[in-house]
Amino acid sequence: MFFDVRTADAAGSKRFFAELLGWEADGTLLTAGGAPWGGLTELAPGDDRAPQWLPYAAVSDVDATAAKAVRLGGTLVRERTDLPFGSLVVVTDPGGAALVLFQELS
Repeated sequence: MFFDVRTADAAGSKRFFAELLGWEADGTLLTAGGAPWGGLTELAPGDDRAPQWLPYAAVSDVDATAAKAVRLGGTLVRERTDLPFGSLVVVTDPGGAALVLFQELS
């Protein structure tokens, strides 16, 4: 599992987590013991979203899993985004909790 923290103060969050848990940040990549496990993104000025943690779940077919999430009462929050290393979508469950569905590039 991979996690992304979205914060209004990236520098402050990096210092906080480094002192609290010993995590290191290489740009926007968070590492623990040298192993990458998360990302850190600073919300843009004027972005009205609340700071949050987003878990990533690995899936074998991001499109099919997103469609299934919607059939089960979830909401597609972010359409498919293709990256050099895989594809992702963001869904919420019926209660509004967000989850990033991620399909690694094969």
